[in-house]
Amino acid sequence: MKADSQFPNIITDLPQAEIPIEGLKAYLVQGSGQQVVFMCFENHVEVPEHAHEAQWGVVLEGEIELTISDKKQIFKTGEMYFIPKDVRHSAKISAGYKDITLFNQLDRYKAKTTK
Repeated sequence: MKADSQFPNIITDLPQAEIPIEGLKAYLVQGSGQQVVFMCFENHVEVPEHAHEAQWGVVLEGEIELTISDKKQIFKTGEMYFIPKDVRHSAKISAGYKDITLFNQLDRYKAKTTK
C-alpha cells in the first residue's frame, strides 16, 4: 500500500516534512518548541548512527529496530520508545512501518515548499 494512503486527510493535508529518504511520507505539525511528525515508510530503511534533541515515538504499524547507546531493541505496533537528548542511535525500519514521533526540537525538519 502506498505511504500516502496510510493516513487520513486530516494528516495528509498537513505540510510534508523535508526528509531525504526514498519512499518516506512524513507530515509535520510545528509547535512553539517541538515538532510532531507522522511517518510512513514504503521501503526498508537503515538510518546511520546520529544524535539530536530528545525523541519520543509510538509505533502505529510495523517494526523498528533501534540501537540506542549500543543497546538493540525492537519496537512493534503499539509500543513506545524514547531517545534522550544527545544519545547516539541508529535504526533499521521495516517496509510498511508507520509511527508518530515527537522531537523536542523546534527545527529538526523543515516543511517542503511543495506537496
